[in-house]
Amino acid sequence: MQLFDVYPLNQIKISHANGSYVYDENNKRYLDLYGGHAVISIGHTHPHWVNNLKNQLDKVSFYSNSIIIEQQQRLADLLGKVSGKTDYSLFLINSGAEANENALKLASFHTNRKKVISFTGGFHGRTSLAVACTDNPAIIAPINETTNVTFLPFNDINALEDTFKKSGNEIAAVIVEGIQGVGGIRVADVEFLKTIRALCDQYGSVYIADSVQCGYGRTGDFYAHDYAGVDADIYTMAKGMGNGYPIGAISIAPQFKAKHGMLGTTFGGSYLACVAAISVLEVIEKENLLENAKVKGQEIIAKLKTYSQLNDVRGRGLMIGFDPSDEVKDLRNRLLLEFNIFTGNAKPNAIRLLPSLALGDQEINEYFQAMDSILLNA
Repeated sequence: MQLFDVYPLNQIKISHANGSYVYDENNKRYLDLYGGHAVISIGHTHPHWVNNLKNQLDKVSFYSNSIIIEQQQRLADLLGKVSGKTDYSLFLINSGAEANENALKLASFHTNRKKVISFTGGFHGRTSLAVACTDNPAIIAPINETTNVTFLPFNDINALEDTFKKSGNEIAAVIVEGIQGVGGIRVADVEFLKTIRALCDQYGSVYIADSVQCGYGRTGDFYAHDYAGVDADIYTMAKGMGNGYPIGAISIAPQFKAKHGMLGTTFGGSYLACVAAISVLEVIEKENLLENAKVKGQEIIAKLKTYSQLNDVRGRGLMIGFDPSDEVKDLRNRLLLEFNIFTGNAKPNAIRLLPSLALGDQEINEYFQAMDSILLNA
């Protein structure tokens, strides 16, 4: 049997990893500034994370959500503390797409409506509702097509206000990334997010903060949306939550009332998944990684802005994007092939940096030595 060929692959086989580095089968070392789509939040194979998973595996790895799994409550308590949303509730699933799917479903249950506002450049996942809210026709199959989703220009307050004036009483939810990831590291304006909050309050709609990629401390705030000083009704999360162990969640404001059978999952909230997520939060707290992400991100952005060949350097914390000029359009490939540095890409031609929140000076210096070699000699 062959693998279904849907991924363009770098011809690299990773055999082991540690911190911000991965190693191939020949023990060649690569600096990982992408973290597998922002998944590696505390560093590869962090010993606290590894030991906790090993210890849990010796006890029990899985049972269904038909019994009390005390690690779920431990995770909820710690997540509430670190995120500052102590009065919210937690529903656990397995991925970012599932998180957004369940958030949209819960918003529809709560409002008894079915219209959703999403935004150009947004990416919310590949399950049915999530992909319908994603601005990429190439990944929307005919069965996913719906007239219930309206796409508005990102950061366009006038378009948002006009749409609510016309049909606000039909809108179940607005779903928005605090920083668009796949869309090219596009940062939501503070006034834009405040307007979403105000309009949702006015019309009884649900504000869904998609924090799957931009959340969990990546920007230096726990959720990227926190920068605007407003609270969303539902926060969705996944990528950095388990440091590579699959887990997703929605954090739900107090006005939502649960009932048995409303939402459900087989694998969500398993012992191992919860232990992975608890370990991540413990490391974030102990190692002060929110502050590290904020400080290191400021340093990187400032340095990137000194290169004349890089356009529109943007982002916050360790969620950074920029557009190489045509003269260095092969920058990402050169970083990988000549200097063994993984970075990400995004449409239309952006480079994304999404390293571990524990990124240190050594790794930053190594990256900029490579950048100097390429850009200062271009």
